[in-house]
Amino acid sequence: MAHRIRKEECISCGACEGACPVACISEESDGKRIISEDDCIDCGACVGACPVDCIDQL
Repeated sequence: MAHRIRKEECISCGACEGACPVACISEESDGKRIISEDDCIDCGACVGACPVDCIDQL
């Protein structure tokens, strides 16, 4: 299973992107982050790094 960022709650801090060991999180044009479901290894590092708890497991 992969993870998903709830964009409406994302504060664009980039903490999740920095915590991802496989670099599957990228910044969109609006500054929000998105997780590539195909590349996510479901490690949960992004969940623990997010200061606003806006990442869910799919």
